[in-house]
Amino acid sequence: MTPTTIQVTGAILFAVAILHTFSVGFFARQAEKHPAHAGLWELFAEVEFVFGFWAGILLLSIAIAAIGTESGASLAVAAYLESRDYTEPLFVLAIMIVAASKPVIIFASATVRQASRLLPIAQPIAFYFTILALVPLLSSFITEPAAMALAALILKDAYYRKDMSPRLMYGTLGVLFVNVSIGGTLTNFAAPPVLMVAKVWQWDSLFMLSHIGWRSALAVLVNATAITLIFRKELNRFDLSGQRERDGGGMPWPVVGLHLLLLFLIVLFAHHPHVFLGILLIFMAFARAYPRFQERLILREGLMVSCFLAGLVTLGGQQSWWLQPLLSRMDTTTVYYSATALTAVTDNAALTYLGSLVEGLSDEFKYALVTGAVTGGGLTVIANAPNPAGMAILRGHFKDGAVHPLGLFAAAALPTLVAILAFRLL
Repeated sequence: MTPTTIQVTGAILFAVAILHTFSVGFFARQAEKHPAHAGLWELFAEVEFVFGFWAGILLLSIAIAAIGTESGASLAVAAYLESRDYTEPLFVLAIMIVAASKPVIIFASATVRQASRLLPIAQPIAFYFTILALVPLLSSFITEPAAMALAALILKDAYYRKDMSPRLMYGTLGVLFVNVSIGGTLTNFAAPPVLMVAKVWQWDSLFMLSHIGWRSALAVLVNATAITLIFRKELNRFDLSGQRERDGGGMPWPVVGLHLLLLFLIVLFAHHPHVFLGILLIFMAFARAYPRFQERLILREGLMVSCFLAGLVTLGGQQSWWLQPLLSRMDTTTVYYSATALTAVTDNAALTYLGSLVEGLSDEFKYALVTGAVTGGGLTVIANAPNPAGMAILRGHFKDGAVHPLGLFAAAALPTLVAILAFRLL
């Protein structure tokens, strides 16, 4: 099938957006060189802004192409936007804001700390290991965006705010991204790549746990153990005494309970934006009424990540013409490694969704597609939907406030290899 002009334009803009994400460091340096326009340069240095911006260019292209037609420019743009599903960007906005609230972070941090105390090793090392091992596995139950936000916020408070070496910062981010991507596969409702196919292929949580989940859990534990052992000397120098004080912090447990209830309800109604946005409004009202129980809400970060994902959904709608034929011509081995590679340059949920449209796939092909999609979910910031959330929370502690894409890729390479071994050899 010959692609339309808009489809070709969308593919080109998608490629430009990917190139832009690898160039944010350049724009950050321009902000320093040209202070008169620093705000504009800094905006273009925001990874979360990139796909939203180029999605806007796509919408402008659709409008221009529709000039003089019966529908008109405005109706053509509206029709295209209405054909896309923006539930996930809205859900990430809601879950980030509530999951990052002070009562939830205090509860999660205390839970992780109590689990870490069961380990017979120094507390700074045990706490770090537990964050990277336990929280990603919890993503199978509280969803990946919530787990990513919680893990990133705990890591930021306990480690990133202190004198952390760049190697440890990048290594931690790489393991976190990979572990969250594969850690959400113990159930059929938490990971976006699984959600896209679970209903169509009739994969329930028992199927996920017995075929994919146990392999994911093993890889998560290996990755967390490896990075903890590699950096154990540096980790042992961290003083977590201030963090311990925050775990209790005089926070009333009824307040914590209410926040956890709201978080649970948002997860429960994750596919019903009218409901979970209403729950978010209830949370905002409570936070406004009792500001003493809150720190700064991450409204800006949540909105930027939501913009990123909405842009990805908008641009992604024009990629099926080349992605779907590409997938349908592959065998199981090729599709696994191709899905792993393609995930680095496109959202992994988009890959599995396109796979769900192809009829007559074997069980081995389905397994290869889904496991390949989650395997590559930590290689870039755009590979997995929750990655921008973790990036938004932690990137301010990196040099120039930006995470270099090649640095992230290198940090995630070995954890990704562990996932490959778990999915292909076990």
